[in-house]
Amino acid sequence: MKKFGIGQPAARFEDRRFLTGAGSYLDDENLPGQAVGVFLRSPHAHARLGGIDVSAALAGDGVLGVFTGPDLRAAGVGDLPCMADAPNADGSPCYKPPRPALAIGRVRHVGEPVALIVAETRAQALDAAEAIFVDYEELPSVVETGAAMNGDAPRLWDEAPGNRCFDWHDGDAEAAASALEGAAHRVELELVNNRLAPNSMEPRGAIASFEDGRLVLRVSCQGVHYIKRILLSGIFDCAEEDIRVICKDVGGGFGAKIFCYPEYVAALHAARTLGRPVKWVAERGESFLSDSHGRDHVTRLEAGFDNEFRFTGLRVSTIANLGSSLSPFSPFVATSAGVPMLSGCYRVPAAHVRVQGVFTNTAPVDAYRGAGRPEAIYAIERLMDFAGRRLGVSPGEFRRRNLIGAAEMPFRTVLGSTYDSGEFQQILDLALERSDRDGFESRRIAALQRGKLRGYGFASYIERCSGGAPEQARLIVGADGHIDLHIGTMSNGQGHETAFRQILCEYLEVDPERITVVQGDTDIIPRGGGTAGSRSVPVGGAAIAACARKLIRVAAGKAAELLEAAVEDIRFEAGRYHIAGTDRGLSFAEVAFRAAPQGGGPAFDEIDEFAPGQATYPNGVHVVEVEIDRGTGALDLVRYTVVDDFGQVINPDLLLGQVHGGIAQGLGQALLEDCHYDPQSGQLLTASFMDYAMPRADDCPDTDFSLRLAPCKTNPLGIKGAGEAGAIGAPPAIMNAVADALDADHIDMPATPRSIWKHLRKLAP
Repeated sequence: MKKFGIGQPAARFEDRRFLTGAGSYLDDENLPGQAVGVFLRSPHAHARLGGIDVSAALAGDGVLGVFTGPDLRAAGVGDLPCMADAPNADGSPCYKPPRPALAIGRVRHVGEPVALIVAETRAQALDAAEAIFVDYEELPSVVETGAAMNGDAPRLWDEAPGNRCFDWHDGDAEAAASALEGAAHRVELELVNNRLAPNSMEPRGAIASFEDGRLVLRVSCQGVHYIKRILLSGIFDCAEEDIRVICKDVGGGFGAKIFCYPEYVAALHAARTLGRPVKWVAERGESFLSDSHGRDHVTRLEAGFDNEFRFTGLRVSTIANLGSSLSPFSPFVATSAGVPMLSGCYRVPAAHVRVQGVFTNTAPVDAYRGAGRPEAIYAIERLMDFAGRRLGVSPGEFRRRNLIGAAEMPFRTVLGSTYDSGEFQQILDLALERSDRDGFESRRIAALQRGKLRGYGFASYIERCSGGAPEQARLIVGADGHIDLHIGTMSNGQGHETAFRQILCEYLEVDPERITVVQGDTDIIPRGGGTAGSRSVPVGGAAIAACARKLIRVAAGKAAELLEAAVEDIRFEAGRYHIAGTDRGLSFAEVAFRAAPQGGGPAFDEIDEFAPGQATYPNGVHVVEVEIDRGTGALDLVRYTVVDDFGQVINPDLLLGQVHGGIAQGLGQALLEDCHYDPQSGQLLTASFMDYAMPRADDCPDTDFSLRLAPCKTNPLGIKGAGEAGAIGAPPAIMNAVADALDADHIDMPATPRSIWKHLRKLAP
């Protein structure tokens, strides 16, 4: 067995740096002459902007400048673009409203930035912000997803009647309608996918500077190249080489740090105008108000089944809250990102999906861990339990009748996904066995004797990930054999420095200490797709493997020259080149030393890439047992079992960490978290950790985790992607267990003690 390579449970290399305080996060960075930025934000959910008087603020101690939306517009700073589309059913484009970095004309959600104050100190900037007078004419607002299209709802944008951004359709409406009409059994379910705040440990922030005629943005993000591309998409009129984006260590992203935000644009303009670096780091309250939120769907499902309880058809209608304006990916997340997974792991012969995206007076909504797939799997897996309950079939048996079989792979679903591999039925059976399904009734009876309601629930999930744009890897080998890996992904906690070393060591069999992973600088790394959609290791790792193989071939030519042999006689094994059939050879480091130019420079410098032709489809089953106190509604997660198929595993320890983290976020959505706006005032009522409940250590259960691997056929390393899976499987499994404990057809997330208690009171005689 290799000491360090693919499949090994190696400790994380980056943790040495983090645990010794040597990490470099955004707030650790400070530039010479740096000033501090503070944003004045709208206190109203919807208001017309009159005059903005900044004179008193400009006169404040230490104030260097105050910037408003009209100032940026006059300076030629463009609006932030939406980079995704969701065409209407008739083919017309969705409405993309303007999104200036600082509000112009109207504010449309509480927390929208109105002005940027730059001062020598944060205290001075805060004092100046209080001195700004803004003439607000308050307007009616709408914040509730289901109410946005009501006839009496206030309109956010004149160009969007009924507050509708798009009316998007997929599938075959006639086939679905016919299948439902002819079904022996029909069920209907309406459910809510609650709004979430991302809450990464490190808040968003940026340091903007103007260096040698170039805009430079240091930012905590999930990919520097995407942010640079946004800045060049009509925001700043400059050449590509005139913008540099840098990112070092990142304390969590979860989707929310993919995007270019208004604060980054305003700070760059201020830095260029003042000739001083401007640093802004969000307070937690600002993050709640201004980070892109996640989820927030209201969905109605109709399903038809034959006499054998097999699917005949599925019809889904969703209203997706987009917030007050479009974040870069929001139309895609609400439609094409998740909708193809609405058939789940099941044979569904006919389906039609309608998604209506609506504007509300809330923060913009965009990708959050899973980005559309958690919403889809929650819908189909709650439907499966609901339908089985209504039709008198056990959840396991109901799924078995509909699950796609391993022998049917590759399987093209009715909504256009092609599953290359998977053993859905075998994984379900294994998960039920490992969770001791047969012993549950005795545990339920014992719980009742203790005054507890015990429930058992599970969910079969599948997701589509690891596709998208190509990823490029570059390997620079020094004369001493040290290897610098340049890669365009961006670690925000996943362990890239370890996983990428393992892939390189698998091929090159070098000392992992002699590898440096370089990410996060558009000057050093010209291309990159960033980190999103569980793609960094499957796509970036495949690029690294391709580049490593190329490096081995190129270095073999030099080894052949040095060994005075034909290149076809050279073999590379155990980190050494040797002539086949002999013991004559050189180590990789020796070849590098002798290949390096006399005047200095790298011995080898190779680039290769991987372009994913198809997505990968990780899948699995989460099984949950809960206990609920009948008197208080308090809930405990008492057992948690997971069986996953992630294809080839690079590092089992890193994989387990990703699953655990995903489960924590999934249980947060299911049981605790909910962004709640006041329907009258539009104020965010959950804008701090006093009001927004996050999972704590004692909320997270011990997990029985195991793997059943079906090799992926669409990825050269056989990897399926794992970063989002836990957050996809956990919510429906938990809510199915809650519904079972309560003997309820349905209960919406989050299942807080209060909501459970209210449900129990309704049942009380």
